[in-house]
Amino acid sequence: MSRHEPYAAFRIADFRFLLGALFIISMAHKMQQVAVGWDIYDRTGSAMALGWLGVAMFIPVLVLFLPAGQAADRFSRRSLMMVSFATASIASLGLAWASYSAASLTWIYIAVAANGVAQTISRPARGAIIPTVVPGELVSNAVTWSTAAGQIAFIGGPTLAGMLIATGNSAIPVYLLAFALNLIGFFCVARISVRRRADNSGAAPNLKHLLAGLVHVWKTRVIFASILLDLVAVLFGGAVALLPMYAKDILMVGPTGLGWLNAAPAVGAVACSVIMGHMPAHKRAGVTLLWAVAGFGLATVVFGLSHWFWLSLFALFLTGALDNISVVIRLTLVQLHTPDELRGRVSAVNSVFISSSNELGAFRAGSMAAFTGPVFAVVAGGIAILAIVAMQAKAFPELRRLKSLTKPA
Repeated sequence: MSRHEPYAAFRIADFRFLLGALFIISMAHKMQQVAVGWDIYDRTGSAMALGWLGVAMFIPVLVLFLPAGQAADRFSRRSLMMVSFATASIASLGLAWASYSAASLTWIYIAVAANGVAQTISRPARGAIIPTVVPGELVSNAVTWSTAAGQIAFIGGPTLAGMLIATGNSAIPVYLLAFALNLIGFFCVARISVRRRADNSGAAPNLKHLLAGLVHVWKTRVIFASILLDLVAVLFGGAVALLPMYAKDILMVGPTGLGWLNAAPAVGAVACSVIMGHMPAHKRAGVTLLWAVAGFGLATVVFGLSHWFWLSLFALFLTGALDNISVVIRLTLVQLHTPDELRGRVSAVNSVFISSSNELGAFRAGSMAAFTGPVFAVVAGGIAILAIVAMQAKAFPELRRLKSLTKPA
């Protein structure tokens, strides 16, 4: 048996540039997410206004996810990522202007939707590009470290955003820093040498081509089950959307505490990624995935009930660690059980499931909290996760039987 090399993917220069870009896009996105949430709640004091942020992000995903996936299979994935960074830069400037001029909340939602367009363009391309920059045997290793890079950014981004807001009592510096980071990410992607299109057939795109990713996900039961499980977990575990309320009204820790609350899941995810990166591949991946999502639901319940800042941080830490296990298993399954010519479209389906659950989960949590209060909204979501994991474990025996994360013969 060959010795496991935890840093094997780092030997490849293109992967290092890709990793830098993924770190930056995650950093800018989380910084901006914290700033926008604080900006809107500080202005309105409304849970419903926070919920509408999820809708503003979800609309571009719903409209563009299929064309974005098709584009990732027909055009340069590198170029699509560059377009995404450019669009995100413009959205950050728009947020800075809206905050500086005290413009209507409508303009903030428009800028958030523009950032949603950027994310929707980027996700299928960056989800499909990894197997084109590393060999197949290193895909799981590359996925683990790219997930870790994103989660490290999820620590630094919210923490830095919270400190900047607390120092200047304004979200504008955060938006301007996000603009600069997006420009740096643009140039990181430009250094990646992989430029080939995944689909060189020259055939004109049609409805069958557009929907091929959905068909593949539906027919490949382990992919469908893992995506559905993650969707449910994020849809009902939308505690992050209510963190401005927890920071201001329940835990009373202000914008700096909000930054730490946002960072706590990422700290857990990074710790988990480091451990997973030094471990051989999962031997019982399906069962591990089910237990990880169930643990995520239980940690969500603990967070919802907590009125103690340090317990809340620990519960969020656990949600991040357990979610990271789920993400690595799911993304590796998607990469290894999908042919390259379909990876863009399948990644688009995966991203719309996850993005829609994030955005709709934020709306679910915000709208429910507006009527029942944040504690009930979070706890009810965690209990729902536990119930649905039990149902899916019974409904998808293929997932329970899934062993190692290897490419199917």
